[in-house]
Formats: sequence, structure tokens, C-alpha cells
Amino acid sequence: MRFWRRKTTLEAEPGAAAAAPAAEDLVLAPEEAAEVHEQTERAVERTRRGWRSRLGGLFERADFTEDLWDDLEETLIASDAGLATTGAIIGRVKKRVKDEGIKQGDRVREVLREELLATLHEPHASVPVWAREDVPVPLIVLVIGVNGAGKTTSIAKLAHAFKADGATVFLAAADTFRAAASDQLKVWGERAGVRVIAHQPGADPGAVVFDTLSAAESARAEIVIVDTAGRLHTKTNLMEELKKINRVVQRNYPDAPHETLLVLDATTGQNGLAQARTFTAAVGVSGIVLAKLDGTAKGGIAFAIAHELGIPVRFIGTGEKITDLAPFDPHEFVDSLLAEG
Repeated sequence: MRFWRRKTTLEAEPGAAAAAPAAEDLVLAPEEAAEVHEQTERAVERTRRGWRSRLGGLFERADFTEDLWDDLEETLIASDAGLATTGAIIGRVKKRVKDEGIKQGDRVREVLREELLATLHEPHASVPVWAREDVPVPLIVLVIGVNGAGKTTSIAKLAHAFKADGATVFLAAADTFRAAASDQLKVWGERAGVRVIAHQPGADPGAVVFDTLSAAESARAEIVIVDTAGRLHTKTNLMEELKKINRVVQRNYPDAPHETLLVLDATTGQNGLAQARTFTAAVGVSGIVLAKLDGTAKGGIAFAIAHELGIPVRFIGTGEKITDLAPFDPHEFVDSLLAEG
């Protein structure tokens, strides 16, 4: 799966200047689309089983009566879409059903699908920096999140994917707060085949980031991913440290970090929203990595993130292997949830 869309070599006439990647370069090849489909289906399997058990043959009925709205509402809430998001989605579906005089269950299902997609659409309208034509070099990605969310493994999966598509990747082991965090990242870095810059435990995270950026510049690396301590979102001093890392980056790269990805553990459901709000207030969040999605029935949290926070889910964790990471595709996600059989 290619995440890094920037082409270092393009087919051109001999002696012609390399052209900038066009918008169509972002379109997935058929084999990539098939991989996204397979990984997404695997990731939402538990959530889909929950939807299927509650909805059953709801949409197969000839008439969709008023008392069936409770089943839809219960399904969304049980998957951790949250009360506010569930109310908004169901409200829009009910209004359309009434305004359009819809009675058939299969048509209600299609309206639900359209409104679920509409909920995800707006935050995902923007293209991530690494997929644009004018990708900065180095592209600096800050990765944040609480302890145990799957941050380090998500970083390794990202690094592996970027490297597999031809990018030179450096990792900054700026989690100097947790014992053995740098060693863990080094192990993952070896698996991914990327270079890790680390200092001694307890060192200044800002210094680690500074040295990583210097090394990346010398090597003309295209991507720098910064690991940070698994900050508890209630600890103000640790949030201040994140702000300091941002300041170090911005001394030489005023527009960086170009992406700030928050890793959320999908199994925590609604608790992740509180984390996201706090991190966004502290350092800003441009995208979510929804880790461990394959291990939970709480996939509805993706709708809550989009509706209540307006932040796009960029990637989903689909398993434990270094290749088990997929770009989040709203259409694949919704269609997998509503799949029959």
C-alpha cells in the first residue's frame, strides 16, 4: 500500500524536466483499492457483527414503521458513536424519510448510508500533506497520544509504508520520559528499515528532535516522524513539553510540524474524544490514527470524531503486523459496516 504519493521519478521524454505529481496520482490503483477494502473489512468486523445483530432484517421489511427508529439509535450508540452524533445522524435520516415520504426499509438503509457518509465527508475533504503536489522536504510529522494507545507501533507502520514507497524516513525518539521507550522504537525502526535518532533516557526531547532534523537534512531525508512521550492528557506540564517540541521544530521550519497525528485506541471509544479535545487545544491535531480498530466493536467512534471534532481519521490499525495499517476511506468504512451477509 502506497501512502507516500510524491514521485521521485516520473516517466518523461529524455532530457525533459520532471513534472509535478498530478491530482490523479492520488487515485488508488486497483490492487491498492482491493487492499484497502480487505483491510477495512477486517478492521470493522466486530463492529459490523454488532450492527448486524441489532438491526437483523430491519431494512428487509416492507414497511419501515416509527418504532424501528429505536433500533437504529441503539445500534449507533452501542458502537460508541455517542449521543450527540447519534442524535444528529438519526435526526437527518428521519427528516429525509418524512420529507421524501419513504416507507421501504431498503430505501431507509440507503438514506442512512448517505447520512453516515455525509458525517465523515467534511473533515476528509482536505488532502494530507504527504499526498499533495508541493510536499515540503523534509515532511515533519509529530505523533502524539497517551500511554498504551499504540503510538509506537503506529509510527513503525507509517515509517514502513512510507519507506516501501521510496521515501527516506528518519524517526526521532523524543519519548525520553518512559523507560526503554527509545529501545522499543529502535527495535521497530530495525523492522521497518529506517534510521532512529535517540538520546539517553531523561534527555531533553527538544534536543532529540533538533539532532534528528539536522541528521535528516544532511541525508536529504524526505520524512521525519517524531515520537513523543505517552502523555496523559490531564498532565499540564507534559502538554507544555509538547509545545516546546513544536517550538524547536518551528525555529528552522516555521510551517512545521506539517502534520500532527493523534493516535487513539479505538477500544476506548468515547474516552478518546476527551483526549482529542485536550491535545487539539494544546498543540493542534491535523489527523487521527485509529489504532486497534480490529479489536473492538466500537467503530462508531469514527463518526463522533468527525461530527464533534471535525478532525479526519487518516489511518486505521487493522492488526498487529507492521503492514497492518490502512488509509481511512469513508466509503469503504460505511459500506463495510452496512454490508449484508
